[in-house]
Amino acid sequence: MLRGEKTATASLFDGYQPVTDDPLPQPGDDFLLQGFDDEPLGVVRTTSVQVVRAGDVELQFARDEGEGFETVAEWRAAHERFWADQTITDDTLIVCQRFILIERY
Repeated sequence: MLRGEKTATASLFDGYQPVTDDPLPQPGDDFLLQGFDDEPLGVVRTTSVQVVRAGDVELQFARDEGEGFETVAEWRAAHERFWADQTITDDTLIVCQRFILIERY
């Protein structure tokens, strides 16, 4: 994120209201980036949020996550490992969030 290579992130829709107390991110929301010792590193601003089926995640989004994914299949496999406690199907709802770095400390 601090190098500008990661401009998107994915999360499970079930991680937000009404399933949890966390509201869905919205364009314009700012988030503090913290290091391993909770030191502030910078601020990112959400620029867009889309809720899509896992089967509909686009290649550009996968690439924008900045993890080196060259295919949607690579993105999907990595996220299925990360979300191993969940069953991910083509119909699983994914929150596709894009952001920009607005301040680096």
